[in-house]
Amino acid sequence: MAYRPTAVDTAPDLSTLTLGVEEEYLLLDPDSGRNLPVADQVLAALRGPARDQSRQEFRHSMVEMVTPVCADLTELRAHLVALRRSAAEAATAAGARLVAVGATPVAEPHRTVPDEPRYHAMSRRYGPVAHDPAVCGCHVHVGLPDRELAVQVCNHLRVWLPVVQAITTNSPLHDGYDTGHASWRSMQLERWPSIGPTPYFDSVADYDRTVDELIAAGIMLDAAMVYWYARPSSTYPTVEVRVGDVCTEVDDAVLVAALVRSLVATLVDDVRAGVTAPDVRDCLVAAAHWRAAHDGLDGELIDLRAGGTRPAWALVDELMAVIAPALLRHGDLGYVVAQLARLRRDGTGAMRQRQVLDRAGDLHAVLDDLITRTAAS
Repeated sequence: MAYRPTAVDTAPDLSTLTLGVEEEYLLLDPDSGRNLPVADQVLAALRGPARDQSRQEFRHSMVEMVTPVCADLTELRAHLVALRRSAAEAATAAGARLVAVGATPVAEPHRTVPDEPRYHAMSRRYGPVAHDPAVCGCHVHVGLPDRELAVQVCNHLRVWLPVVQAITTNSPLHDGYDTGHASWRSMQLERWPSIGPTPYFDSVADYDRTVDELIAAGIMLDAAMVYWYARPSSTYPTVEVRVGDVCTEVDDAVLVAALVRSLVATLVDDVRAGVTAPDVRDCLVAAAHWRAAHDGLDGELIDLRAGGTRPAWALVDELMAVIAPALLRHGDLGYVVAQLARLRRDGTGAMRQRQVLDRAGDLHAVLDDLITRTAAS
């Protein structure tokens, strides 16, 4: 069923969209590289705006920092740098180091959940899955208050999110070894029943009815456990894209936010013009995400629009061609072109970790590099 805009939802000016970012970080022992359960101390040590923009997470070795709503990339970047610096200082005071990496690289001895009723309920429902080593993501919010429109945009996002995922890959290491995957976080999360590619929905009523059925079936505790890769946020008037690993480099995170915002803006235009979302089988979408998590940008991705596989960078270039007008409209085109050139030259976070490991032959060198890059501006 194609979305039919009404007088109400065509009224807002959506030519430029706001954005915000949530980043999750690990707290690691500077000597062993293991996760340290000191999140309570870190959160308590935060001061000023950083305290209000912090969140308790599902692990004692994680913290989350949330930017305010931003209008442009310069503002977003400044907030991310300030939040990382505040969290890094608090982590150091607690005897840990703040690291922006997608999955636990060494080990996490302490896997109990924080003493919150919701977390205990999740532990009881999902058992050992709820006690896997910590993983950290980057969630991009793009302002879109019309939920009907947001659901239709999520339908269109399905074919592009594996490309976004490949750009963010930043967790090749687990249990002290290279997993062979660019994003081990993505593999680890597949054990959760409510995480994965966003299903196709005819309408917001279809979306809400499906979520209610999944809650009734015990798959989710509540609507906040809709962890699909794109969703109308359960908290904010936004489309939330939550497919990516947290990025070690601040500019990687800002790049992803810019790409997601202009992709959403482009798809809003498509939906309002009556363009229908590509009809792609769920199994192929899932396969495309697996391939993105495995290869990152250092290989091939599945082309969900044309079929078959293509070099990853060919699909990045195609994404850029599609969203270039929206990037220009938001004033982001020059920044994004420059950052993609840097990424093409230096590699994704996963590729950089492997380069350090190959060069030094030492996991601690990788961790030191991650610590330095996380705090760098």
